[in-house]
Amino acid sequence: MSPAEIAARIADARASGVAIPHFTGVTHDPYIVQDIATAARRTGGGVTIGRKIGLTSQAAYQMFGVHEPDSGWLWADCRFASGDTIATPLIAPRVEAEIALVLGRDVDDPATAADCVDHALPAIEIVDSAIANWDVRLFDTVADNASGWGIVLGGPARPIAGLDLAALNMTLARNGTIESRGIGAAIMGGPLKALDWLAHHAAARGVPLRAGEIVMTGALGPVLPAVPGAHFAVRIDGFDPVTVTFA
Repeated sequence: MSPAEIAARIADARASGVAIPHFTGVTHDPYIVQDIATAARRTGGGVTIGRKIGLTSQAAYQMFGVHEPDSGWLWADCRFASGDTIATPLIAPRVEAEIALVLGRDVDDPATAADCVDHALPAIEIVDSAIANWDVRLFDTVADNASGWGIVLGGPARPIAGLDLAALNMTLARNGTIESRGIGAAIMGGPLKALDWLAHHAAARGVPLRAGEIVMTGALGPVLPAVPGAHFAVRIDGFDPVTVTFA
């Protein structure tokens, strides 16, 4: 199966809501598949607004047998504000509590990525997978936009100068009950370390980070499945709660 055929299968699964089995016997670079899918979505009018970093924890490294994260794209039509309701039918959505970093200028030198951050925001990432039952391998998740779907952004925006992102505590509640806890250091030692990885990774792939982009830095704690009627609230030190409900 060619990279274009794999990209088409993933796109069809996402559009139809009918999951597919994980891919076997493939030797392609999964980022080639992701690039094909990204180009097709842009051709159809899709607009990218940033990047997401996945597989940022030691548990994820062990699960996938990798030693570094992966990355995907964020899309304008899947950006929501705190308090919004998600009515889009998804396959098997899950919710992650994250710290989002917004870039104030282009990252021309990956080593200076942290200096290019304008502010931080509390955020929720909604992940989903075209692969049935989340039975994903590394190839599957990378090819499928790092399993990304949408983001929910809260506030207030805070400059990162003097803000110890690695020390920020997080709680994620579902229907009023806290079910996930975490801390900024869980993300590769801190969100800025994740950003540094992404800046180098993106530059090496020929798609350097640009001013105005939003970077979702990775899950602060355990991820929770989302079902219709579920309400989620994320609280991160120093920020207002960010919430989302699934219709």
